[in-house]
Amino acid sequence: MSESEADYFEDIEIGREVEIGRHTPTRDEIVDFARQWDPQPFHLDEAAGRASPMGGLSASSCHTYSISSLIYSRSDEKLHTAAMLGLEMRFPSAVRPDEELTLYEKFVDKRVSKSRPAYGVVSSETVMRNGRGEDVMVMRSSYLVSRRDPGESR
Repeated sequence: MSESEADYFEDIEIGREVEIGRHTPTRDEIVDFARQWDPQPFHLDEAAGRASPMGGLSASSCHTYSISSLIYSRSDEKLHTAAMLGLEMRFPSAVRPDEELTLYEKFVDKRVSKSRPAYGVVSSETVMRNGRGEDVMVMRSSYLVSRRDPGESR
């Protein structure tokens, strides 16, 4: 199976890790996002960023998550996802301007939904890393994925 064929619940392989894609946020992108959605000084100004625990201008956690959504939307790794059920997120390192970010996803569990058998419940671990190999976002999520053949019990 090629990576681009993993569209349905039945195609998901537990333990499989995939590089979803990459994005490089610019200083202007970080500041523009912060102005509209999270206007904290360390997201808007280099000097304020240096004086903060962030140690420099950094993207907000909301922006970091949004970057992961953007990377998914551009990827060939599209699943027939129906709904997000839940997620836990951590942001262990700051996202800096002009650093390339790479998003990886690993499927860790799947089962047929008991209440909606036309769907499967999939759990995954997603990590976004900067160019130095530091994790900038770690996410564990579960979501509904369409089943190709809802009549099958697996």
